[in-house]
Amino acid sequence: MSSPDKRLRPSGIAAAVAAQGPTLQEALQAAINALRAEDLERADTLFEALLAHWPEQPDALHFLGVLRHTQGRREEAVDLIQRAIVAMPGEPGPWNNLGNVLVGAQRFDEAVTAYERSVALAGDQAGACDALNNLGTIHRKQGRLDASEAACRRAVDLRPDFADAWYNLSQALMAQGRIHDALVANSKAVSLWPTHLQARNQVLRALLILGERDRAAQLYREWLAEEPDNPVVQHQLAACLGEDAPDRASDAYVEQVFDSFAQSFDAKLEVLQYRAPELVAQAVERAAGAAQATFDVVDLGCGTGLCGPLLKPWARSLAGCDLSVGMLRQARQRKVYDVLHKAELVYYLDTQPERFDIAVSADTLCYFGDLTQAMRAAARALRRGGWLVYTVEALPEDSPVPHRLQANGRYAHAREHVRTTLNDASLQARAIEPVTLRQEGGKPVPGWLVTAGKP
Repeated sequence: MSSPDKRLRPSGIAAAVAAQGPTLQEALQAAINALRAEDLERADTLFEALLAHWPEQPDALHFLGVLRHTQGRREEAVDLIQRAIVAMPGEPGPWNNLGNVLVGAQRFDEAVTAYERSVALAGDQAGACDALNNLGTIHRKQGRLDASEAACRRAVDLRPDFADAWYNLSQALMAQGRIHDALVANSKAVSLWPTHLQARNQVLRALLILGERDRAAQLYREWLAEEPDNPVVQHQLAACLGEDAPDRASDAYVEQVFDSFAQSFDAKLEVLQYRAPELVAQAVERAAGAAQATFDVVDLGCGTGLCGPLLKPWARSLAGCDLSVGMLRQARQRKVYDVLHKAELVYYLDTQPERFDIAVSADTLCYFGDLTQAMRAAARALRRGGWLVYTVEALPEDSPVPHRLQANGRYAHAREHVRTTLNDASLQARAIEPVTLRQEGGKPVPGWLVTAGKP
């Protein structure tokens, strides 16, 4: 059917409306459908025709007001919706849309009143949720964070699958500094939004934060069916399932992951209050004494070289190794390393017998499960009297397992496993200290700061 001619006179317009169907409801639905399809010209024509045939019809006034708002004709929009409200004062929808128009007109106090009226009329029904969510937004923007949180929480209580309200709640919580709660709320929003509109990584991360491993595992399986050789997906599926975990992350996984965010690595760690390099340097000072450039030092899994400047005062020579070319490029720019090698940690150490006085590894061994081979290789590469300092993520003291692959793709280790693997490599554990390595999801990440010596 061709679009009605907007130049028709009233009698012709009425005929056009009649052509849409024999009833008011059919004519109204045709106009609303055009509005929802964003066919604004057709919607405009149909609403005008409908009101010519049924003057002051409140639904037509209401939705024509919404259309005028979309067209930027805000004063007309306010007038039309207010006329609709006069005809149906007990309906919450027009009050909510009036609030939206008033926000667009920068009339915020009036908008709050309109939203509150919509909520009052809807009561404890799901129809209150849109207005509650809008209240949450306007309260947050005006600094009323408690009121914003309360409105959003009521919205998600009434409608738990309301993704936008979960997102607005996360913003209110973030503004209050409640990072973990904000992250959980944001993850809930992400998990509810259509997955095809989002990056897979974002959806999966949200599901894992929420503890919804079954849903995450299913998405990983679907991804792996499309890319069966993707090492990142293979590893993350194992981490998600928590079973059949590999002994360590594959070289391909480590290389692909760290190449992908080498450029932003330092900035991300700064946000996470990353402390491992500083902790490692402090342990080196306690072990080796005041800084004198008399030692051959190696930075294992050097990444972008955050440890390099902190270790340089002790180094006669400073070497670094890493699997990621992208990371090594960043490390080279620091101009503190004498040599940098692209190599896997254990292989590299096996090629350097009795080469180093000090070996450090800040948060690299968290990509190993069993530490036995890494400790033996470190012992072979150290000279007598040498020192090994490293960090790993920590399992609780009462852990029944020596190590565990976590949902984040990293391994955590039990203190006893750390001690046992040092003894196996004939290294003496001088200290296994509980530390906080960084913040993740607003919570501290526990770790072990390990200092060991080669007799």
